[in-house]
Amino acid sequence: MSAPVIALVAFAQISPFHLSVPCVVFGDAHPGLPAFDLRVCSAEVGELRTSAGFSIHCEHGLEALLAADIIILPSWQAGRPVPPALLLALQQAAARGVQIVGLCLGAYVLAEAGLLDGRAATTHWAYAEDFARRYPRVRLDPAVLYVEDGQMLTSAGTAAGLDCCLHLLRQRYGAELANSVARRLVVPPHRQGGQAQFIEQPLPASAGDSRLAVLLDWLRANLAEPHSLDSLAQRAAMSRRSFTRHFRQLTGRTVSQWLLDERLALSQRLLEGADHNIEQIAQLAGFGSPESLRHHFRQRYALSPSQWRQNFQ
Repeated sequence: MSAPVIALVAFAQISPFHLSVPCVVFGDAHPGLPAFDLRVCSAEVGELRTSAGFSIHCEHGLEALLAADIIILPSWQAGRPVPPALLLALQQAAARGVQIVGLCLGAYVLAEAGLLDGRAATTHWAYAEDFARRYPRVRLDPAVLYVEDGQMLTSAGTAAGLDCCLHLLRQRYGAELANSVARRLVVPPHRQGGQAQFIEQPLPASAGDSRLAVLLDWLRANLAEPHSLDSLAQRAAMSRRSFTRHFRQLTGRTVSQWLLDERLALSQRLLEGADHNIEQIAQLAGFGSPESLRHHFRQRYALSPSQWRQNFQ
């Protein structure tokens, strides 16, 4: 089987960091991960000067999009005109069913092409107001890390692009391989797309928050058990109100949202193996019943647990 072709669209004055994000995920060799055919292309073939002052040589023009299985717009500049040839190439690719990804301000290009009309999308929170004004037909959610709507996938800014690219890996090759790549990149192995872009207090800043960090590790090891807000607050030696506030500050999620994210992530990993049946996985992940697991899994991933398992057999 030939390697999946990923076309990465660069442009003059692109940020080297934004360009590097999909390159380190899909262009570098990672143990156990099948190779990708990564092709950096541009409407402006030749030397492209980056925002950092150095230049890169782009060998491929927009013809690279014709063979692509995935097209990634790693960024853009708000208000920068999009070349008509690029808009047309993206529209034609969408008509062929190609998955198209807009990282950070790359969502502007997808929206300019009309590919996000009526769809859910996100972009960098600092540009949300401008984006919404320019593209009122897009259902913008400026609070999340990444959003997938059909074949269109958009992410928030900067580091969220890594989360989005790891999400693509997870879809194709499973949680274990995606987590392995994340560990090599020294980033969190799995942040759900619905997690907040901006977390008020990302690192423990008090003894209470340090207790919460320990509690999160304990919860991950005990997802099979039932957990209530009151029992967790008691375990953290906090009042219910203080616990709720500190938990949201530390994780960007409510307790129930965080638990569901972790239980679904564990279910994915267990489904990718063959050691447990659906009933056992429902118990191990804390869903209580196969019906509850199926409901939440289908609601999140638009697939049944059995369909997810079949993808990795």
